[in-house]
Order: sequence, then structure tokens, then C-alpha cells
Amino acid sequence: MNRIEKIRSKFEDYEIDALLLVSPVNRRYASGFHSSDGVALITKDGAYLFVDSRYFEAAEKTAAGFTVELVDNRNSYKLRISEALEKHGCSCVGFEEAYMSCAEYGKYSGEIIKVPMKPASKLINELRRTKDRSEIDNLIAAQRIAERAFDEALGIIRPGMTEREVAAELVYRMLRNGAENISFDPIVVTGEKTSMPHGMPGDRKLQRGDFLTMDFGCIYNGYCSDMTRTVAIGDVSEEMKTVYNIVLEAQLTGIAAARAGVKGREIDAAARKVIEEAGYGEYFGHGFGHGVGLEIHEEPNAGPISETVMEPGAVISAEPGIYLPGRFGVRIEDVLIITENGCENITRAKKELIVI
Repeated sequence: MNRIEKIRSKFEDYEIDALLLVSPVNRRYASGFHSSDGVALITKDGAYLFVDSRYFEAAEKTAAGFTVELVDNRNSYKLRISEALEKHGCSCVGFEEAYMSCAEYGKYSGEIIKVPMKPASKLINELRRTKDRSEIDNLIAAQRIAERAFDEALGIIRPGMTEREVAAELVYRMLRNGAENISFDPIVVTGEKTSMPHGMPGDRKLQRGDFLTMDFGCIYNGYCSDMTRTVAIGDVSEEMKTVYNIVLEAQLTGIAAARAGVKGREIDAAARKVIEEAGYGEYFGHGFGHGVGLEIHEEPNAGPISETVMEPGAVISAEPGIYLPGRFGVRIEDVLIITENGCENITRAKKELIVI
């Protein structure tokens, strides 16, 4: 069953007979074609991709299963969408309430689409929650690119470099190794700034005795990688080494708990218990992991209140951490593919403490 058919198979559940996709990420999921602008419309017996002249030729070559129609001054989105809905006798259109702005909804509802519109973001989210083989292959390829960048960066990181310089090296090396883009702005922090989980790289210089945390990833064929490694600059204190090993143990324990049929909160609880029993529970403020795919954060979630039951093919990060305000922090992050009997860790980068 292709993705168009998968989407149609959900129409009855949502009481719709068409689905309008305005977000680039969901258009890409459905059609395989990426563009910053455009609209996709899937009906019970038709699939359309409306784009302007910038994308028309490429869309015709890439968007398998879709009728690609040109939008211009004579053939507006309003005209194209209205004609398609009338042609297929559509009576209720699903839309992405999680992506569509109030202004966009106001434009589409009534002005362009004359039939009722119903929220249907969950329809796409449910399908994207599990990955097929091609998606997993792209996730692995993105991960390998990030790992090559990490290995190369380790060869040049030295005391005296700034956080910004390290971040720039990671970005450059991911792009040079085949990434189409970065999946998010890298988090590169050192010294006391490592206690901030999402700290911004600045002009602080790497110094001996500090931790350096690097959280980064790239995009390959639309799919994201995400990894974090905390390394030591020269010799670090025994407490720092102890905290590092607690985080590593927590991550390995959470990974061991990750499998199909388990709730996200149960995976989180397994890792969190290790940190709590070591006396650092109050310093682990975020969840164990989040979904990774076409977006760097998507479903399913593996946080402390997540009731989502993991399915085979789900993809989640594994990233516990301990953050001691004003002193230092540690995070280690891999990406997991959930299977019936456990999970596959697609991250190969070394996790034992690296000393530079």
C-alpha cells in the first residue's frame, strides 16, 4: 500500500472524503516531493499537487501518483482546488490544524473551500508515527553523515576554540559529507554552560577540565538525524566522570526497556529510576526521548507522562541527562528503531567518555 492509499484508508475514520496538505513536511511525506510552497489535495479517487512554475518540472518527475497542476495568474490555488473538489464530489475536507495558521484557515474555509472542513492532523501523524524501510534507510544515512562529521570534528577540537567554531565545523562537515541541510541549529556548549540543555553556542573558549556537549544532526532525503555527545577537554573531575557514567547507565537502561507494546512513560521511567537512585533526580528535567523522522521532533514521545504505546517501526531518541546549574551537565543521545522484541540502535558513535 503506497502513502496515498494509506491516507485514503483513514478517510472513513475521520469522516472526510478529501485531505488538504499545506505544510511542506506533510506534502513531502505524501508525494515524495519537497518544495517551500504548494498545496496537495488527496480525494477518494484522485491526488493533486498544485505548484507554481518554480517547482512544476521537478514535481512532475518526482511526485509519483499525483497529478501535478500549474498555478499561475490565470489558474490560482482557489481555482485549482475548487475544480478538483467539484470534480470528485467532495463533501468534507480534512485539514492540518497543527500546521495551518488562523489566517490560512480563514482563507481556505469559505473563500476557497465551500464544503465543511474538519481537523485531521492526527490522520497524518498516525501514519508518520511508524517508518517503512525507505524511511529507516534515510534515517540511517542521515545518522552516518552526522557521525562522520563528529569523528572529523574530534580531530580538530582543542582548547582555545570557541563554541561557535565547533558548531561551525560540525555544520560544514555534515554538509560536506552529503547532508542536504542541518536538522536544527547545533547546541554546542562548554564549561558551566553544559548545565543548560538547550544552550546557545557563543564565544566561550574550550578550557581544560571542562565538558563539551554537542547536540546536532542533519537532513538526508528529508529525514533527520539527532545525536548528542559530551566529551571531556583534558582531565575532568571524578564527580564529572561519575555523573557521566550515571547518564550512560540510565540511557542503556532506557534502551533495554524500549520495545513494541511498551508506553513511552515506561521507557522514560526505566532510565529516570537510575538517575533518581543515584541522587540526581531533580536534575533531569526533560523526557527520555522524542520521535524523529521528517521533523526533528514528532510522534511518538517517550516522556514521563506519555501514554503512547510504542509500535514496531517507531523511531525515538534516547537522551537522558543530568544538569547541575552553574556547574556542568551531561547528555548522551542515540536514535532507536522500535521492534517487536526490543529496539535497534542506529547510532554507532562511541559512548564511553572521550577525552580530548
